[in-house]
Amino acid sequence: MTSPFAQAPFIGLIDDDGHSARLFMRVLAANDGPSVRHYGDDEDGFADLAQVLSDPQSHWPDVLVVDLKGHSEANLEFVRRHQALLHQKGVAPVVMVPPTDRAGRMVYLEAGAAAVFFRQPEAEAYRHELAGIANFWARSERLDAVGM
Repeated sequence: MTSPFAQAPFIGLIDDDGHSARLFMRVLAANDGPSVRHYGDDEDGFADLAQVLSDPQSHWPDVLVVDLKGHSEANLEFVRRHQALLHQKGVAPVVMVPPTDRAGRMVYLEAGAAAVFFRQPEAEAYRHELAGIANFWARSERLDAVGM
């Protein structure tokens, strides 16, 4: 049996664009960020994550980044559909969306997102956004993850 303390904490990622997911993981790794586990796209990815969440012996992410681009409401629909289970398991859903104003961010927060970050086309701005996600993750770690 594997101890839940044997694995380092990580960020989960639901992303329907393989290139985007690889870039996300590469940029965090290159900047000494946390490891990332890409669960896949919308429903297939959540099915994999839900299986992990249903096993009390499994190790699951503290933060789940949702970056769905299938249609303009994809992230919002995902958060609304799954926020109850994620909250119950202590997983903070975070969304990446095109830049928007305060009212646009509030829609996601009111739906259950713990934070909203922006997709950025410029490399430096993208790195800055991912540093914000890594910071958010560090502040969100579960107490049982301390010392890993």
